[in-house]
Amino acid sequence: MSASNPESGDQPASTNVLSVLGTTHGKYVHSRRVKVLVDHFVRLIPHGHRVLDVGCGDGMIARMIMDARPDIDIVGTDILVRGQTRIPVTEFDGHQLPFGDKVFDTALFCDVLHHADSVTDLLREATRVVRKSVLIKDHLLHGPLASWTLRFMDYVGNAPHGVVLPYHYLTPREWEDEFRKAGLRVQQEIRNVGLYPWWANWLFGRSLHFIGTLDVLAKAGND
Repeated sequence: MSASNPESGDQPASTNVLSVLGTTHGKYVHSRRVKVLVDHFVRLIPHGHRVLDVGCGDGMIARMIMDARPDIDIVGTDILVRGQTRIPVTEFDGHQLPFGDKVFDTALFCDVLHHADSVTDLLREATRVVRKSVLIKDHLLHGPLASWTLRFMDYVGNAPHGVVLPYHYLTPREWEDEFRKAGLRVQQEIRNVGLYPWWANWLFGRSLHFIGTLDVLAKAGND
């Protein structure tokens, strides 16, 4: 097998595979995922809340939420601030949120915490900067072949964009422990998130996703 020749315009096979996976994911999965998540968040965020979207990317989901709910104000923070964003975005180091205490009502984490170096530290930071609640969409390490399925989904959705993939997934019991350590109490949990069409749900949906609304307990500084 001969190596690819950069001067001939040939691309490494791995690059071509990533390109195909990224295009396929964007066409058949991403747009539906965004719409489903926005519908959930629009329903779950309380009236008039000021929201911090942690790991917001380009802010598309936040912008769509605000378009549907003008009573909500959302600002973002991310490790890498993109050249063009749809909401105001402040850079942070992945550990400490660059905001004062209790300046937001709700913190939103949408498929972010399984990329974090420390879920505990980031959730504790969230309870520091918010007064009321934390809204989380993430994965559950639960059921047959859960780890391999989640790794595949993470790779297809993120590797084409150069996102670091630590594959740090938690079991339901481990999530409960993280919530307890951060001073959070589950107010509502959704396991049937509905991200995928029926023909894909049996493989990629199952019990691998959840959305949780969590109250900040008094001991965490809620007023």
